Amino acid sequence: MFFPESHVKIWLYAKPTDMRRSFTGLAAMAKNIIGESPLSGHLFVFINRRQTQIKILYFDRSGFCIWAKRLEEGRFNYNKSAGDKMPLSWTELKLIIEGIDLKNTRQRKRYNHPQAPWCWYNPPHEIDDRQAFNAHKQH
Repeated sequence: MFFPESHVKIWLYAKPTDMRRSFTGLAAMAKNIIGESPLSGHLFVFINRRQTQIKILYFDRSGFCIWAKRLEEGRFNYNKSAGDKMPLSWTELKLIIEGIDLKNTRQRKRYNHPQAPWCWYNPPHEIDDRQAFNAHKQH
């Protein structure tokens, strides 16, 4: 399994996709139909007509990658009436892959803390943040 970074967007193409398509065909769909750059590093999710196969196309630093899964039993459940392009969260993608119907799930309200400029689990990236981090460390 792959683990995308938190800033990566996930796009589901909600119409059926021919699973014979590979890197070039799926990248062309991402660019021409979904309207996003396939080189962006975002994830592009494609599901076949019978909803038994899923392919996820993404570009890492050195080339295109495809993650694929074929179900031996059951179907991938998702909102087919969402139009051509549907944004997904990482949690929604995991639910689709695990076979959990998104229509019958309920997301409870959660606090979403904005990312702090520095903290022990998010090391500083800019000079000002480093100075603040070092000053905090000295106290």
